[in-house]
Amino acid sequence: MTRFAFEAIGTARTPFTDKFGIPRQPRLVDAPGRILLHPTYARREAFTELEGFSHVWLLWVFHDDCLTAGWKPTVRPPRLGGRRSVGVFASRAPYRPSPIGLSAVAQHGLVEDADGLALAVSGVDLLDGTPVLDIKPYVPYADALPEATGGFAQPSLEARLAVRFGQAAAAAVAARDPDGALALAQLIEQVIAQDPRPGYMDRYPERRNFAVRLYDCDIHWRLDGDIAIVEACIPDTD
Repeated sequence: MTRFAFEAIGTARTPFTDKFGIPRQPRLVDAPGRILLHPTYARREAFTELEGFSHVWLLWVFHDDCLTAGWKPTVRPPRLGGRRSVGVFASRAPYRPSPIGLSAVAQHGLVEDADGLALAVSGVDLLDGTPVLDIKPYVPYADALPEATGGFAQPSLEARLAVRFGQAAAAAVAARDPDGALALAQLIEQVIAQDPRPGYMDRYPERRNFAVRLYDCDIHWRLDGDIAIVEACIPDTD
C-alpha cells in the first residue's frame, strides 16, 4: 500500500477545548478561530490575493485519541441517534483509514501577535490544537453544488433549544469577557442551542444536567423542557 507523510502547516486555536460541544458541522455556530502558522509557513506572500475569497477549505487531522483508535468500516452517526450503522465512507466520522477532516469556514485575513502569524477564521468545528495540513480557497462556481443531495444528513435550520441565562451565570460570563472580545455569551447560546447531546440521550430522559467547555470555562446548564438554562460559568483558576 502506498503511504504518504504530511507535515502540518499550522495549528487551529479555537474555543473548543473539549470534544463535547463542538458543532457537528462547520458554520452551524459562529465560532471564531485562528490557524496559527508554523514558522516555516508563516509567510505573508503565501496568502497573496486570498483577500478576494470569503471562505477557505481547511484540511486537518483528527488528533487526540482518533489517531490510535484505528478505522471502522461502519459507524453510528450522531444524526441517526447512534441507532443505525452506515459505511464510514458515507459519514464524516473520525475513525477513518486516513483520519483527515475537511471544513469550509469564513476567512478574515491574517493577524499577528506574540504567538505568531495566523489566519483568522470563523464558523470553525475544530478542537483546539488540531493540526492543519492545508488551506485552500473556496471557489463558489466549482465548490457550491445546489443540485446535490444529502442522504441521511438533512439540514436542521432552526435551533433545537431555547437558551436562557441564570443571573449568576450571566454575571460570570460578563466577568470573564468584560469587553466582549470573545463573544462568549453568544458562543454559549449558539453551541447549546444546537443541542450538543448525543442522539441516544433520549433514552435517558431523567438526565437534565450537562456541561460544555469553551475556552477555559466550564459552562453548566440544565434542561427544562425545550429550554436550556445556563446556570454557571466557571473559569479555570490557574
